[in-house]
Amino acid sequence: MSLLRRALCSAAKVCESRGPFAKRSISKNAAAENANNTARSPWGASTTQLRVVDAHCAGEPARVVVGGVPPIHGRSVRDQRATFMETMDGYRKLLLTEPRGYPCQNANIIVPPSEEHPEAAYGFIILEQNNIYPAMSGHNCICVATVLLETGMIPMEHPITKFQLEAPIGLVDIEAECADGKVLAVKLRNAPAFVGALDVTVDVPEIGPVQVDIVFGGMWYVIVDAESVGLELTSANGKEICRLGEMIKVATRTQHPVTHPEMDYPGPDILCFRGPAAPLSPAHSKNAVVMSNGALDWDKPETWTGMIDRSPCGTGTCAVMAQMWAKGQLDIGQEFIHESIVGTHFYGKLEEETTVGVHTAVTPSVAGCAWITQYCDVIVHPSDPFPTGYTVGDIWAA
Repeated sequence: MSLLRRALCSAAKVCESRGPFAKRSISKNAAAENANNTARSPWGASTTQLRVVDAHCAGEPARVVVGGVPPIHGRSVRDQRATFMETMDGYRKLLLTEPRGYPCQNANIIVPPSEEHPEAAYGFIILEQNNIYPAMSGHNCICVATVLLETGMIPMEHPITKFQLEAPIGLVDIEAECADGKVLAVKLRNAPAFVGALDVTVDVPEIGPVQVDIVFGGMWYVIVDAESVGLELTSANGKEICRLGEMIKVATRTQHPVTHPEMDYPGPDILCFRGPAAPLSPAHSKNAVVMSNGALDWDKPETWTGMIDRSPCGTGTCAVMAQMWAKGQLDIGQEFIHESIVGTHFYGKLEEETTVGVHTAVTPSVAGCAWITQYCDVIVHPSDPFPTGYTVGDIWAA
């Protein structure tokens, strides 16, 4: 494989006060509050502890939960995803919202090989903000593969380690380039990508008509030419990118809903702005993928916002390549370098033509790099007043 090589929060003890807030003056109230919190905790009367390895891929963070989550029912990771969404969403809120998370955080629950795909080394369930459980995520997959190899959960072979992971979308082939105990790059072969609709006009409140393409690349993408809505894809324009992106995405979902022909996955649920790469960049184009961190309410302009994927977005790269192929702009086997809002790169390629239901599709691959950033235990004491986190309107949409 030829790849360019381009990753305990511990609670502070409160000292007994020597000032006016003497211990005896607050102990009864504190004890009563702790008792009330314990009675309300969804985790019961014992401390919950999750073993987590944090990483980032091309700048976008991901938490990889390697222990502490109880068994999840389901014959496949897709079934387990459905179970998790229905009965275990508290874990997503715990890991992603404050005080343990923040708006751009993602998480992955590592599960054993399923009955349906025992050939996989592991499975992973992807958790994102705003109740979104993607069928697939490229940057999350690269983080998961890196963590599993660098922690020894999958034996590392030099120079190339090959294995399969099971995502909710199905099996994903992994090739990892390794040296001296470090994963230098991960190439994943994604599930097929295909066009839902091209050149669709969406009437967006406050903006007007916007032309979009709707493409599945592991999530359902609304793809928009940034220049067509007056945007330049720079970090300085982040707030406006999020505002327009979330508005266009929600309007598209209302006016042109889609669903996957082979699984229960409606959309669109994410948006990709496209634009030219930075000067002197090796990339063919640049993107800014806008994700939700709350529910948009057309009557509340303060909710017209989201957050930007810091990476070039793996499934977004797959969707863009499928869009370009459908428009005759990219050939099978041709390399495509995608640039992120922070200047990092993914390296994509269309491996073959295939079909998904009645749709002509392509099988894409994407390569990128990840780095481990910390090892931690995420802890919830039964008296914690925020057992499933919270959001505040200063940095969250709602």
